[in-house]
Amino acid sequence: MMNFIKSAKQRPKEDLNALTQTVADIIQNIRTNGDEALIAYNTTFDNNPNEHLSVPASDIEAAYACVPKELIEDMKVAKKHIEIFAKAQKDTVKDLPSVEVAPGIELGHRILPVSACCCYVPGGNYPLFSSALMLIIPAKVAGVERVYACSPVQKHTGKIAPETLVAMDIAGVDQIFQIGGAQAIAAFAYGTKQVPAVDIIVGPGNQYVTEAKRQCYGQVGIDFIAGPSEVMVIADHTADPEIIAADLLGQSEHDLLAKGILITTDEKIAHETLNAIEEQLKQLPTEPIARESWDIFGEIIVVDTLDEAVTCANSLAPEHLELSIEAPETIVESLYNYGSLFVGEASAEVFGDYISGTNHTLPTLRAARYTGGVSVNTFLKTLTHQKLTAKAVHAYGPSASRMARAEGLHAHANAVDIRLKKL
Repeated sequence: MMNFIKSAKQRPKEDLNALTQTVADIIQNIRTNGDEALIAYNTTFDNNPNEHLSVPASDIEAAYACVPKELIEDMKVAKKHIEIFAKAQKDTVKDLPSVEVAPGIELGHRILPVSACCCYVPGGNYPLFSSALMLIIPAKVAGVERVYACSPVQKHTGKIAPETLVAMDIAGVDQIFQIGGAQAIAAFAYGTKQVPAVDIIVGPGNQYVTEAKRQCYGQVGIDFIAGPSEVMVIADHTADPEIIAADLLGQSEHDLLAKGILITTDEKIAHETLNAIEEQLKQLPTEPIARESWDIFGEIIVVDTLDEAVTCANSLAPEHLELSIEAPETIVESLYNYGSLFVGEASAEVFGDYISGTNHTLPTLRAARYTGGVSVNTFLKTLTHQKLTAKAVHAYGPSASRMARAEGLHAHANAVDIRLKKL
């Protein structure tokens, strides 16, 4: 039985008709007018009238002088961890040269990277430079030949945030573009004189970026459609309410639609966490966003057993799932719907955001039911091949011919029948 100590309101339904049409108009304008439209959107939305959309090397070099050396070293440590994990992931996905499924029929596959990708790094309210590391490094490890990145400029400087430029450079990007929004997605999907068309676009963004990715999908690959950020904490009587509160607020400060959920088997922990949240909000510089997000969309649920908590987690499929229980390993195998799992009280979600090495670009809005987060595999494709002998044609050709005719595809059947006569 579930007891709601604090309930959440439903996230608002966006005016999808207006959003869809606005984004469609932007995409069509980019397809028709190319760079001219891009520059106009840059000027209107970001106060960036620069006619050169690619960021020059001199700007990247200058950015290093604006970023504290300690932060640069932090980025390099994060790069090392992300790179090691991405390489280990890639090693699990291998070519399959040949397997004989029947006499004379050999099948196999090759694992190849896409040729070009765009890594979209949001600007928004904060310079989310960590996303540059999370997106670019797996693409480079995968072997993508041309890795591009883009981000909107900061309105008060007219340039991409220096932290973001430095992170992009440390990650190994090939070229950086100072564009953002739906127009950036359209430009990389269809290409302009200055902006190259790519095979896949990855990275989070606002509702316009997300809708543009949805509309451009098919012309270009995408990672997934992402929504507001989420964290769920499963806790028992051994959990620390102050730690739980900190993690819930860490998610709530992302934006006004972010969602933090606590599911606990201990009602005392539930109430103590609620009190701890109120105390910590008083100290947060991001209190206005965090408070509104928590007040509207935060949830605290008390359940009778950990089995109930597991069932709830698998149903809600949260982006981030933390296990703050006495023996977290005992329920790991029962959990199967989450973007990323954080096992034990020491494993704060924030480590996954920045430094541990797993990717923080993760599925939201229950998309973890059918996809994982961005990884080196996002940039790889499995290409199958087959080789048949004449003996195999005669052994299995009649079956293929009958199946083709049963579907009404007589030219398919004829392609088999001719071989049966000639081979």
